[in-house]
Amino acid sequence: MEKVAIDAVDNERNPMKVHSVRKPVSRVLGTDHFAMNYFELESGESFSGGLHRHNDQEEVFYVESGTATFEVGLDRDEVVVESGELIRFPPGEFQKGYNDDDETVEGWALGAPGAMHDWDELQSRAYCPECEDERTHDMAFVEGGFELTCTECGTTQG
Repeated sequence: MEKVAIDAVDNERNPMKVHSVRKPVSRVLGTDHFAMNYFELESGESFSGGLHRHNDQEEVFYVESGTATFEVGLDRDEVVVESGELIRFPPGEFQKGYNDDDETVEGWALGAPGAMHDWDELQSRAYCPECEDERTHDMAFVEGGFELTCTECGTTQG
């Protein structure tokens, strides 16, 4: 049995610095089979950065307070998630969650299976200078930052 208060969990920001508060609760609790992160998003901040998908993990977001907006799929359909609501993304579905309101969003990101996603199974949508368009990129975490490789032409940026 493990127990922890959110205030006791250290803040660990994403290397892209897209949010001010991210607390990896699952790491502190020592979970093996699911990931659990607490977030506080100020206006303009996001849960993870750009449009992305986890091919190996489903994700559920719970908005505890405030209103989060999610872009879903390659068409970036907008879905608004209010306080007390949840949204689920199956493995392989592109998504991006963010705060486009003045009120702070407090929320939770839950993922399974595994306490962490496999970097080889994470892909992002980003502009490729070689293709001159937005493309799907494989992601890698290299030396404290992200490296993107276009799945169409192989161009690497980071």
